[in-house]
Amino acid sequence: MAEPATTASAAGDRAAELSDAALAGDRRALARLLTAVENRTPIAEAALRRLYPKAGHAHIVGITGPPGAGKSTLVAALIAEVRRAGRPVAVIAVDPSSPITGGALLGDRVRMQSYAGDRDVFIRSMAARGHAGGLASTSGAAVALLDAAGFDLILVETVGTGQSEVEVAAAADTTVVLEAPEMGDEVQAIKAGLLEVADLVVVNKGDRPGAQRTAAQLRAMLVAAPRVARAGEPDRPRPKQPEVLVTTAASGAGVPELLAALDRHRAGGAGALSAAARRARAEAQVWAILADRLRASLSDGDRRTVTDETLAAVADHDVDPYAAADRLLAAIVGREPE
Repeated sequence: MAEPATTASAAGDRAAELSDAALAGDRRALARLLTAVENRTPIAEAALRRLYPKAGHAHIVGITGPPGAGKSTLVAALIAEVRRAGRPVAVIAVDPSSPITGGALLGDRVRMQSYAGDRDVFIRSMAARGHAGGLASTSGAAVALLDAAGFDLILVETVGTGQSEVEVAAAADTTVVLEAPEMGDEVQAIKAGLLEVADLVVVNKGDRPGAQRTAAQLRAMLVAAPRVARAGEPDRPRPKQPEVLVTTAASGAGVPELLAALDRHRAGGAGALSAAARRARAEAQVWAILADRLRASLSDGDRRTVTDETLAAVADHDVDPYAAADRLLAAIVGREPE
């Protein structure tokens, strides 16, 4: 249920009420806060101001890979394994957006309905809403809420649009990249950006012919290619040497080993972000909020007219996009562009 429109004072009171309830274990309150975050309401901002200092303790695991690799099935199998160990777990499953409503299309919770009554499992589908990189633009805020609410393990499953989904590496402490046997040229895969950010590579559907061969080829190439050449740049050392595992998520085979590898990655300090990585994560979050606020500022009140006229001029090729950006920025800061 959507939160009603509120004044700043009322939003603060409602945020305090929901935040206190979420910290006390009220899952409905947590769900309402996540809805507020997705809708970017004043309640969400007020709640994040209260809860963000309580976050920063969870192990955030990003799970990405091409469509058809079995990400949702693997996440469901991981939930089962985590719960067998008596540990709580939260999941953010980022789904493609409906072009009509903007909402999550065919939410991944369909595969995880057996955990609907388990209060130590919290599953949330979020719509990408056109955001590139495999995540929703509000994923970072949602993770912070779940972290503050006491979930020690948070799984973030990306949309699954292909090799461009490297944004998850900046949002996660441990990045798991799924591959499936016989889905393409492994040599091309190793050159692509997605495997460069992997902490663990999982060849799923291990019961298929060729799964072990695919895993062996990936291991051999990851060892044999310690440097990655980039156009116009000298070779650079690979920042990571990912472990390669084989799972069959549908049956659960290999999933206990995957969970053990995740725990090792965290315990060994490899899953702890460096100061530079924490700074990069913070920078991405702040820039995203700043971009949203700039867009909102240019869409309200008197600036709406200036924005519409400027965009129309660009569409008619009367003004170039750079000059248009300068003009709109000047409308906010109150000075003429140079």
